[in-house]
Amino acid sequence: MNLRIFFLAFATFATGTAENIVIGILPGIASGLDISVGLAGQLTAVFSITFALTAPLALLLAARLERKTMLGLALLLFIASNLLAAASSSYAALFMARIGMAAASAAACLVATMLATELVGPAMRGRAIGIIFMGVSGSMVLGVPVGMLIGGHFGWRAVFVALALLAVAVFLICLRTLPTAGRSSPAASGYLQHLRSRPLVAAQLVSILMIGGHFTLFAYLAPYLTEAVGVPQDNVALFFFAFGIAGVCGGYCGGWLADAVGPRFAIVATPLAYLVALLAIPLAAKVPGLFIVAMMAWAMISWMISPVVQSFLMATGPQTAEAGVSLNLSAMHVGVGLGTGLGGLVLVWLPLQNLPWLGGLLAAGAVAAALVAVRHSAQTTWTTQSAI
Repeated sequence: MNLRIFFLAFATFATGTAENIVIGILPGIASGLDISVGLAGQLTAVFSITFALTAPLALLLAARLERKTMLGLALLLFIASNLLAAASSSYAALFMARIGMAAASAAACLVATMLATELVGPAMRGRAIGIIFMGVSGSMVLGVPVGMLIGGHFGWRAVFVALALLAVAVFLICLRTLPTAGRSSPAASGYLQHLRSRPLVAAQLVSILMIGGHFTLFAYLAPYLTEAVGVPQDNVALFFFAFGIAGVCGGYCGGWLADAVGPRFAIVATPLAYLVALLAIPLAAKVPGLFIVAMMAWAMISWMISPVVQSFLMATGPQTAEAGVSLNLSAMHVGVGLGTGLGGLVLVWLPLQNLPWLGGLLAAGAVAAALVAVRHSAQTTWTTQSAI
């Protein structure tokens, strides 16, 4: 595997850490800016919303800028936004800094994914995407706990300074090692063509529904572990660490599966396996050893879906691949909002033990969408070959 792909994954690790880092330092931010914890929590929500809106817009910019240049500009914006966050004296300033971080993160993730696929041949494209998403998942495993450690010793502002310094290192490495690349094709026509394709839209729906099903439970995993599984509060962090390790492995496994058996098979097999793993969670809740196995399988498969879907989008609609990847980055965050919101609504009326079953319904929808995507992609391929 080309070493430069790991440098690109380092970029997604740095920018991805910013999304969830606020979760671990909420009390410090709230007390430092004299705001409520609830208001401080909106700094994570605005990041996700901005990311979802910016990813498609980033492709419009990529049509005008060379990709290495665009990645460099995204990292510079990320550095400046984190320095603004560290120096912010008001909630409004920190809120604007979070918008800048999210926009930079979306652009960096999009460009890193496209550059990674250009650095390898088609036979290794899935694994290249998987490595990029290992950077994203790794940011949750390592970035967030390290951020909490820095915040605990040096204060919450030091966390943003550390993120800026990390991004400076990434910027210098990428500037020195990455080759000059081309520009993206015009985005507007690519989006319209992509959205007219039934298999491609169905594949995007796979991401939304499967990630939605995942966050239905994952967003409330801490109380689920203590109340439904009986994990002592002091051990919850260990379960999250195990979850994160499995998730990092899942990014690569999804790319490997797409390369090994083909994206059309992988896009059906992944949500189906995920549905089985998710439904095993409540069944194994009272058997500690079995629950850990089920939880780690659930975690690993959840991170497989992004490289699988993006490989499918590139293989099925190569002419709209860049538009498809940018829309898929947005679809992922739509799924996060969908699952978190539905999970919260369920908890108003029902015990949290019902969350895996609700997630299972969304995951079943993802399986159905995957079957539609594969069926119509086969018809499209046959029609195209007949015309030729």
